[in-house]
Amino acid sequence: MNLVWIALFTLGTVTTTFASDVAPYDRFDLVVIDPGHGGADYGARGASGIREKDVVLQVARRIGASLIAAKIDVVFTRKDDRFVALSERSAIANRAHGDLYLSIHANSAKSGRARGPETYFLSVDASDEAAMRVAMMENDIFGQEGAVLDSADIVAGILGDLIISDHMRSSSEIAGAIQRNLARLNGDSRGVKQAPFVVLMGVNMPAALIEIGFLTNPNEARRLRTQQYQDAIANAVARAVRSYRDARHARLKQEDSR
Repeated sequence: MNLVWIALFTLGTVTTTFASDVAPYDRFDLVVIDPGHGGADYGARGASGIREKDVVLQVARRIGASLIAAKIDVVFTRKDDRFVALSERSAIANRAHGDLYLSIHANSAKSGRARGPETYFLSVDASDEAAMRVAMMENDIFGQEGAVLDSADIVAGILGDLIISDHMRSSSEIAGAIQRNLARLNGDSRGVKQAPFVVLMGVNMPAALIEIGFLTNPNEARRLRTQQYQDAIANAVARAVRSYRDARHARLKQEDSR
């Protein structure tokens, strides 16, 4: 367990949600979409000058349009090129009483050959060293926001309560659905992974973080610039959300009939 990044999630950034604030368990009509980075926080950069903050905003907008077309409401944590603190992103999601939270990112690697999407859900322990490196890169801005280290044991306890909740099972389910649909686009798939992403820690709903591809791979970066491929990603994510929603409703209906 790497408690350094977990400890960065201090009690001061936890958004408390009371029972009366939580959306009804059988409802699914609102997805919160979080385009990563923004403003002075560029995120990853590609050799051709492509910037993570720009491409993920474009893809997030297209995902939103696809969900709205499917009669699912959407709230964005940012709609333009502005910086939004990680703690505020989760607060926006909780105030909206979302049913699902999707954080959109793009990856980078030392090797220009690394490619393919991967989808994450929250865990105290990372799936592997590569997953932890991704979490550390995405969490880096949290330290730059002036966060102060707090008791790792207290924070791990907060995460422990989250991990045993139903949200973890649902987060794993939606992450799997998203990754399966993204893998169909061109056959590339880096799988579903777990890691301690700060941006997922404060949300009171199922949540997943999507790395849509590698900006450091020249071929993938070129694809990610195109409207056609961005639309393909958006449609794949929207299909996954619809299938997750339908399976959830069917399961709840079956449970209610018992």
